[in-house]
Amino acid sequence: MPRFFAPLLLLCLTTLNAHADSYITRLLNKPVPGGVAVVDLGSAAQAPTATYQGKPVLVVKEQNNWLAIVGVPLSVKPGSQQISSGGRNLPFTVGNKKYPEQHITLKNTQQVNPNPANLKRIEGELAEQIKAYRSFSPTTPSNLLLDKPVNGPLSSKFGVRRFFNGEERNPHAGLDFAVPAGTPIKTPAAGKVILTGNYFFNGNTVFVDHGQGFISMFCHMSKIDVKVGDQLARGAVVGKVGSTGRATGPHMHWNISLNDARVDPAIFIGAFQP
Repeated sequence: MPRFFAPLLLLCLTTLNAHADSYITRLLNKPVPGGVAVVDLGSAAQAPTATYQGKPVLVVKEQNNWLAIVGVPLSVKPGSQQISSGGRNLPFTVGNKKYPEQHITLKNTQQVNPNPANLKRIEGELAEQIKAYRSFSPTTPSNLLLDKPVNGPLSSKFGVRRFFNGEERNPHAGLDFAVPAGTPIKTPAAGKVILTGNYFFNGNTVFVDHGQGFISMFCHMSKIDVKVGDQLARGAVVGKVGSTGRATGPHMHWNISLNDARVDPAIFIGAFQP
């Protein structure tokens, strides 16, 4: 190898290793369906923007590098994907992940096959919630390593294929914690309350925007202690655990959304399992 190439090669390897071993990459880069991809955007004086599937993506700075934190929908097939930033298409690879099944029996058959009146209600509620999930504020999240909203064991993991009374419905889009009714639920990062409501499936629900499309949703609550527009510090109480909506008993259900993709909250609390 020519002598002048050696320092250049060493510099390139050092730069690559610095990104590969970065704290954010080690913490969040779980590029599977329902996971998160961390994509290097390079260094720049101003924060770059990025989109994935036409939706804006969370961008943060680590040391001198900008990183895109991309939510990968559960519907994405393993293989090559790309984001767009500054006129460039930047690729990443989505790996495989197999999710288990869960069979649940509900006495209230309306929560499996709703009648026309309930379907109309559900459609309106879904539109409200989709609008909240697609919120994108310029605020940089206060923290990416999140606190657990409650302390307790997991009772249902993210991504589980769910069968209600033998009929398959949407996969489980969050984490469930087995904790008693009345347990305070705390926001895992600072944020703004962007939606509250009592919904057919979710029961009492709160959406908190942590910044740049990074959204927490809590549901099945017995009580809501915040209102739309409230600015919350990390650890602020948003409400109390309950069993409202489609729930078989008290528990805390927590969703995380990035760029309107529901992703595994376990990634953000260091509990992800490949």
